Parts: sequence; structure tokens; C-alpha cells
Amino acid sequence: MSRIGKKPIPLPAGVKYTVNGNTVLVEGPKGKVTALLPTGITLVQKDGAIVAERQNDKQAAFHGLARALVFNAVQGVTAGWTKELDIVGIGYRVEMKGKNTVVFTLGYSHPIEFPLPTGVEVAIDPKQTHLTISGIDRQKVGQVAADMRALRKPDPYKNKGVRYTGEKLKKKVGKTGAK
Repeated sequence: MSRIGKKPIPLPAGVKYTVNGNTVLVEGPKGKVTALLPTGITLVQKDGAIVAERQNDKQAAFHGLARALVFNAVQGVTAGWTKELDIVGIGYRVEMKGKNTVVFTLGYSHPIEFPLPTGVEVAIDPKQTHLTISGIDRQKVGQVAADMRALRKPDPYKNKGVRYTGEKLKKKVGKTGAK
């Protein structure tokens, strides 16, 4: 039996969910999120919590996945999801242009304009080297953070570039001087 699939999803006050075919619509104080539900998995409400149940062991591989997707949706509409990025390097910085465009200066010959998808917000600290990506859809927040990191991954020698906050990086040893 799936350990994650067995865990009940606590349903906070003000959160409603509706199952329509193979999609689950979760509504809460922050908005609405849809999550896909694999075939053979049903959601049952038991004493203030949602439990994912499977019909038989053929759906065992999807049991934990279905529960995790619904949990992420419930967590998103109540608390939301955030990812934090650090920009490391001399002259590397980030700034907002308008409401939904982020401009990166990452040592290239041109600034990079990054348009934000709907439902994702970015907050930039005053030093312009730290940004916080937030939204209610975990997948979208993570994908935007990964796309921003891909603009200039940390290089292995000086570790300059865009990295996740708290990310551990291995620094390579450079060439030794000629003797």
C-alpha cells in the first residue's frame, strides 16, 4: 500500500473541491486550481479530510501521485507556493519592467526580458540580487523558477549565475599556474 496515498489531506475551512470526470477543481481563499486525477482513483471525504482511494492494485503506481497532486492544489489555494532565487556575480541583477515582465542583466551583451505567465508573481529585494516567485499552482511556480535559473546556470568554477536559495554547489578547481 502506498504510504503517501494512504495519508489523508486535511481540508481547511473555506476550501471546497469538486470532482468532474478526471479533474479536481479546488477552490479556496487565494483562487482556483485544477488537478488531474488518474483513472481508478477516487476521492472520499472522511471527517474533515480528503482520502484518495484506489479501486484495485493496478492503480498502485498512481495512488501516491493522485494524492500529492490534490494536496498541492489544496496547499496552493490556502497558503500558496514560493520559490526563491539568488543572482550571484558582479554586475548581475534583476528588475521589474511593468507588472508582468522581469528583466535580467546576467553578463550577456543584452538584457533578458522574461514575461511572467498569469497566476505567478515575482517580488525583488532592494539589492536586486534576490527574487521570490509565488503563486497558487505549484507546477507553474516551479517551472518559472527553473526557466529563470536556466537563463544563466551557476558556472562550475566561480559559481556565478542564477541559483536557488540554499542550493549547494560543487566548485571545481581551476588550472594550476605554470611552474
